[in-house]
Amino acid sequence: MKIVFLGTGEAFDENVPNNSHLVIAEKTNMLLDCGFTAPPQVWKFNQDKNFLDAIYISHQHADHYFGLPALFVRMWEEGRIKPITIICQKSFIDSFYDLMDFAYKGFKDKFKFSFNFIESEKDKNCELEGLKLCFEETVHSENNLAVKISDKKNSVCYSGDGSPKKDSKFYNYADLLIQETYLYDEEKIGHSSIVSAIDFSEKNNIKCLAITHINRNLRKNELWKIKDTIKSDKVEILIPEPFDEYSL
Repeated sequence: MKIVFLGTGEAFDENVPNNSHLVIAEKTNMLLDCGFTAPPQVWKFNQDKNFLDAIYISHQHADHYFGLPALFVRMWEEGRIKPITIICQKSFIDSFYDLMDFAYKGFKDKFKFSFNFIESEKDKNCELEGLKLCFEETVHSENNLAVKISDKKNSVCYSGDGSPKKDSKFYNYADLLIQETYLYDEEKIGHSSIVSAIDFSEKNNIKCLAITHINRNLRKNELWKIKDTIKSDKVEILIPEPFDEYSL
């Protein structure tokens, strides 16, 4: 598997696009979340209308799913007929077509491609073209499900939003954890922190931690001052920029 960090910013960062990533596997290209600034990142990386096979939506906050209408209307405009899979919670399945009509009323009825939905649930596993996916709740203001994606060799965990549950074993020995944070050493408004993400990764034997979703003001004004303190003797730590890649 290869991970492409399309966007690594928080919801309202004017410089860094929303937290969104590509999982490029042997048989599947999957997008992890699609906020309102994510579609241009997808198009910059690959303009093929058939490039994406699946999309995972962690929860219903706009910076994680409001980009879908634009993504799909462009696929239709360019002639896509290949079905696409959306992995998401039942509440999102129920409201998906309302979202499409709110953004582009009537356009979904013109699409030549279909949507295949896979419901994500806590403690449920599913299979997708050689990948195994499982899910766990995080501590967030909205019901958010982290996802673990495994092939026969490696596993990557993506937090969506929120801190891991205390004493969780879900992430143990993951090769890569993409963990959202917000502030340096304070957990606030349903988000993890840089310090707590490092501590959690060390305790759970994570091979590599990718820190994303850093508060825009912290990133702009303070991160360069404290970057040397963001380290670990046990875990490789990344603070990825858009379009950075990590191979597993």
